[in-house]
Amino acid sequence: MKKILSSLLLIVSLFVGALLPTATVFAQDEELIEINIAYMPNFGSLYDIITGVNGGFFEEEGLKVNLVEFADGPTIIAAMESGSIDIGNIGPGAHVLPIQNRAEIVAFAHLGNADEVLGRVDKGVSTLEDLAGKKIASASGTSAEQILLLTLEEAGLTVDDVEVIDMDASAIVTAMISGSIDAAATWSPNTTAIKNELGDEVIMLSNNERYATTFPSISSYAVTPGYVDENQEVVERFLRGLYKSADYRSENIDEVVQWVAEQLAVDPASVAEQVNDGAWKSATEHLELIESGDLETYYASQQENFIVGERLTEDERREVSEYVHFDLMVEALKVVTE
Repeated sequence: MKKILSSLLLIVSLFVGALLPTATVFAQDEELIEINIAYMPNFGSLYDIITGVNGGFFEEEGLKVNLVEFADGPTIIAAMESGSIDIGNIGPGAHVLPIQNRAEIVAFAHLGNADEVLGRVDKGVSTLEDLAGKKIASASGTSAEQILLLTLEEAGLTVDDVEVIDMDASAIVTAMISGSIDAAATWSPNTTAIKNELGDEVIMLSNNERYATTFPSISSYAVTPGYVDENQEVVERFLRGLYKSADYRSENIDEVVQWVAEQLAVDPASVAEQVNDGAWKSATEHLELIESGDLETYYASQQENFIVGERLTEDERREVSEYVHFDLMVEALKVVTE
């Protein structure tokens, strides 16, 4: 009888195991795969990655994650090309590079609203039209630069009508506060620092939300071309950990704010100010966004804007599915949401 019961228990355990999502729990003695993930120093770039690290979700998937900070997306992609970074979080402006076959998208992060064009009122900049002839600082290749271009277009201006100065993100804050420039195109938390320091002397002229219907400000997780082919299991593990993190973050936002603050070594209050910089989605919402076709539409609209804005040529146009791995996202999301 004992032998029969043991056999039945074995059959039941095998049957139940077959029904569970595969590769979501790993043996404790399994050696973790080490990967380097790049982020930018703000809540929107870090919120789900730090949740995956501190919440143990990447480790559950057999990954040891090292976090590396960079100033912007183009620099992150350059680091991936050098081999020092495996996966990077990039903002909207850097998405021109995947279209140019310098990277591939393995996951959608969020639609952001962290970029702003700010004007110094005391320098005569109170409206979009006031930007004519002014010194404007921006970091080239970033989403903030793209918002600046859209702002100038709305004002009936071009880059030839203003003086655009290419600056590092941190330098923009210093230049804006010191008054050496008249306006700035940058992102949170830089925008918050500028507004806190200048008060009524600064005005927000435009932001991502202003152009949301024509220029969706997409942030994504990217790898170099060919990385998925050589490291598909690593990417699959990363995605499952990422989507588990999204669900945890949805229910524990205050804790995640604290984790981000600790990683950036800043006051949690300054991080809390960034919580509305984007639309943060749960795993289920990510899946709905893909299956509805809306996510592909976002990327297609983004590419179209790059072409209209002459950051891409018509010859560089590509099918979105050629550089965005929707299939990998869906596979991971179905495991996490079942």
